[in-house]
Amino acid sequence: MSRRNWRRGYIRTMETQFLVSSVVLAIVVVAVTMGSLPFLILMERKVAAYIQDRLGPNRVGPWGLLQSFADGLKIFLKEEVIPGKADGPLFVLAPALAMFGAMATLAIIPFGGVLRVPWLESPVAVQIAPGLDIGVLYVVMIATASVYGIILGGWASNSKYPFFGALRGASQMLSYEAPLGLALLSVVLLAGDLRPEAIVARQAAEGWFILYQPAVFLVFLICAFAEANRLPFDLPESEQELVGGFHTEYSSMKFAMFFLGEYSHLIGSSALLVTLFLGGWHLPYLTPAVEGGIGQTLLKAAIFSGKVVVMIFVFMWVRWTLPRFRFDQLLRYGWCGLLPASLVLLCVSGVLAYLGLARTVWMLVGNVAVLVGVYGWMYLKESRSAAATDAAQAG
Repeated sequence: MSRRNWRRGYIRTMETQFLVSSVVLAIVVVAVTMGSLPFLILMERKVAAYIQDRLGPNRVGPWGLLQSFADGLKIFLKEEVIPGKADGPLFVLAPALAMFGAMATLAIIPFGGVLRVPWLESPVAVQIAPGLDIGVLYVVMIATASVYGIILGGWASNSKYPFFGALRGASQMLSYEAPLGLALLSVVLLAGDLRPEAIVARQAAEGWFILYQPAVFLVFLICAFAEANRLPFDLPESEQELVGGFHTEYSSMKFAMFFLGEYSHLIGSSALLVTLFLGGWHLPYLTPAVEGGIGQTLLKAAIFSGKVVVMIFVFMWVRWTLPRFRFDQLLRYGWCGLLPASLVLLCVSGVLAYLGLARTVWMLVGNVAVLVGVYGWMYLKESRSAAATDAAQAG
C-alpha cells in the first residue's frame, strides 16, 4: 500500500475522523469567538451611543472600527499589579476560570447541521462535541465555572469591595441557576431529547420552540442576563456601590480577561438561546434538515450567526435601557418570581407531554396562562406590601 493510500484509509476511520473534525472545529470556533470580541465591544459602544442619541467611537479607523484594537493595545501596555496581601495563585487563576466557563459552553452548540464531504466515509457534524448523551445538562454543569472565577477573584484580592462582589456573585448564581435548569428541562420535555442537535432537528421539522414556549424563553432569557452579569443584573461589579466589585484590584490583561469572559459568555448565552428556542441553523424554505455540502453548511452557519448577533443586540439593548436592580429586588425576583414560574411551567410541560399535546396550541396557552398568573400574583403581592407600608407610616 502506498503512503498516500495508507493515509487516506487512516483518515477515513470513524474515530480519527471524529477527533480531527472536533479539533479543527474547536480551533475555528475559538479563533472566530476571540476575533469577534473587539467588534462586539465596538458594537456595544455603538448601540449605547444610538440609544443615547450620540455618535460613539468614530475617530480611530473608518467608522471607529479600530477603536477596540487601540483600547486593547493600551490595556496590554499598562502595568500589571498584584496587591501585596493578595493570594497570588488564586488571584492569577480567577480570570482564566472566567474565560474557560464562558468558552466551554460552545462545545455542544450545533453550528451548521451535518456536512457531507465526498472523500470521507461518513458525514461530519458541525459541532465540537456531537452525540453527547447528557446534552444540554452539560450547560448547567459548566456554566458555574465562570462564577467560580468571580468568587476566587473577590476572595483572592483580600479586599473589602471585591469580597462583597464575590458574595453577590455567589448569591446571584444560586438564585438564578435553579430557574435556568428548570427552563432547560421544560425544553427537554418538549423535544423529547437531551442532545442540542436533536432539539434543533425537532424544531426544523415541527416549528421553533419559542412559538410553543414563549414563557420558558422569557425565563431562560432573564436567567441568562443574571448568569452573564449583564445589566440590570450586574450586582457583583456595581460601580456605584462597590467601586468595581470583584475585579477592583485587577489591572492590565487580567482585568481585560474578566471582560473578555463576559463577552464570551454573551456569545455562549445567545448561541444557546438560538439553539433551544429559535431553531438553531434552521430557516424555513432555505435550510432543510438533511445532510448538505459545503455551500449548504456555510449557509446554515451564516443563518445561525445572524440569529446570534440579533440576540446579542437584545442583550445590549436591555443593558442600556433598564436601570440596575437593588440586590434585595434581585433575590426576590429570582426566588419569588422566576422559580415558581419555572416550576409551574415544568409541570405544565410534563402533563402536556404525557398527554401527547406537547407540540400543540395547548402548550402556548399553558405558557401564557402561567406567565399572566405568576406576574399577576407578584403585582398583587407588591401592591399589598406597599399598602401595608403606607398604612404603617401613616399610623
